[in-house]
Amino acid sequence: MTRYWDTLGTIILLELRQRIRSVAWIVLVIVVFVLVGVVTAMLWASISAFGGDAETAGVYSTIIFFVLLVGTLVTPAISGGAVNGDRDAGTLATTQVTLASAPQIVLGKFVAAWTVALTFLLASLPFLVFSVVAGGVRLDTLLASLGVLVLELGVVAAIGVGLSALMSRALFSVVTTYLAVAALSIGTLIAFTLGGLAFQSEVRSTYIGVDYSVGGEFDPQTGFPEQVECLPPETYKYLVPRFDHVWGILAANPYVVLADAAPTTFDSNGNPQDLFGTIATGVRAAQLAPELEMVTDECAAALAGDLDLLNDYETPQEIFERTVPSWFVGLLLHLLLAALVLGGGIARTRTPAGRLPKGSRIA
Repeated sequence: MTRYWDTLGTIILLELRQRIRSVAWIVLVIVVFVLVGVVTAMLWASISAFGGDAETAGVYSTIIFFVLLVGTLVTPAISGGAVNGDRDAGTLATTQVTLASAPQIVLGKFVAAWTVALTFLLASLPFLVFSVVAGGVRLDTLLASLGVLVLELGVVAAIGVGLSALMSRALFSVVTTYLAVAALSIGTLIAFTLGGLAFQSEVRSTYIGVDYSVGGEFDPQTGFPEQVECLPPETYKYLVPRFDHVWGILAANPYVVLADAAPTTFDSNGNPQDLFGTIATGVRAAQLAPELEMVTDECAAALAGDLDLLNDYETPQEIFERTVPSWFVGLLLHLLLAALVLGGGIARTRTPAGRLPKGSRIA
């Protein structure tokens, strides 16, 4: 068993030495460091310009999402040619004739690609520490967001390495990895929008207004006339999309998984205080079916002298608390997808190969 882990560790070290020593990798890390620094400075400047509060500006959550964006853009290029790139260079066969097994080769390249992807998080660490200290981020939010971010970067690395083992050409595997990431990040949003528009329901809205043309005095507190005369009810009909039928599609979105997994904080008015809460509340609201019979009775509010009768809306916090989380479903789907692709890559890398695609290099 010790020999197995020693061999796996050797492959990981070899992969890391090849990648970390390259000038391109060093330049890329510096670029990420500068970009995150610029984003942090711009966010902080906007807080000062508008007189905001650092604890409610969501600087930390914005940086975390930016790191996830950078990771999903760069990791496919790092991992997408890990196996077939060595096959094209003629170095994979040299590794396969050693005591290293196919699982060790593929898993070693996966761990190395995952580690390289995490260096972008490491490059952002100074700015994350700054945002945590200045923004008063809670410990549970910090641990949950970092944990999900690390796992999501690992999922992208696993998909890239697995596809590089399954496909014979590095270009195809890199492009396919980008397409897979785009399908999860952007494709789910498109499918959610189109799915909601495909299922529509008719809403019947009735409005009972107040006749303001009668003249007389107006209540200075409510703005209603003191002599209230009601207008005849007016009924309108229109169609609304049914996003509550397709909201589950968003569970597969990595950004939604990250936002929904991080504990959300709300202010005294029930509004989310960071980007995590804003996205999570929006997704949770999509779970609720629209009200198909609506009555807006301005006349009743005027007679009662109570404006609250017209402003009886749920706060984002109330919506959040009466809906269900979905992040664990999405994360489980991502991990399952990564495991399946890696498993297929291991099977494809085993030797001797029963059948090779046309044009594959074997030595």
